[in-house]
Amino acid sequence: MKRKRRWLQYNAPVTLTFALLSFAVLLLDFLTGGVSTRRLFCVYRSSLADPLTYFRFFTHTLGHSGFSHYSGNMMLLLVLGPSLEERYGSRMIFWSMMATAFVSGLLQWLLFPGTALLGASGIVFMMILMSSLGGSRGDGLPLTLLLVFVIYVGSEIYSAITASDNVSHLTHIVGGCCGAVIGLGLRQKK
Repeated sequence: MKRKRRWLQYNAPVTLTFALLSFAVLLLDFLTGGVSTRRLFCVYRSSLADPLTYFRFFTHTLGHSGFSHYSGNMMLLLVLGPSLEERYGSRMIFWSMMATAFVSGLLQWLLFPGTALLGASGIVFMMILMSSLGGSRGDGLPLTLLLVFVIYVGSEIYSAITASDNVSHLTHIVGGCCGAVIGLGLRQKK
């Protein structure tokens, strides 16, 4: 019996669902004039008595300031995510994304009371560092991880000091650190 060929595969469910949810949030932002994003999809200092504060610790990664912000993050996410899901499993990537979102959201809430944070760049940089562990064998620290970490963190620290832009360099650093820690932890398990 001949099997039917499927033309489309939902090959990386966590990555694809995240990209689609982020796009839906972007459309909702457009339809509500930014109200939905400010209320639900960016993290900022708010009362701990407000249940949405805890919700936003995670959902800020779905919000983006516009299509170019969205497309920049999603391009890298869609390149890196499928191979990471194949290597570590969808469940592990989901929890890695949740942990990175929570840590970056909490640090934003604690350290920067006058600003808001949104976007998936912390998750993207978590994936970049996790990807740098690909193909490494043995017990030693992979040189690729070390070089990516030093170059990446160094450039983010330099940019944080010298640039006056609307980029959260701390979130990039936090995402990279989460990726390195999670990736090394998963490597030790194997």
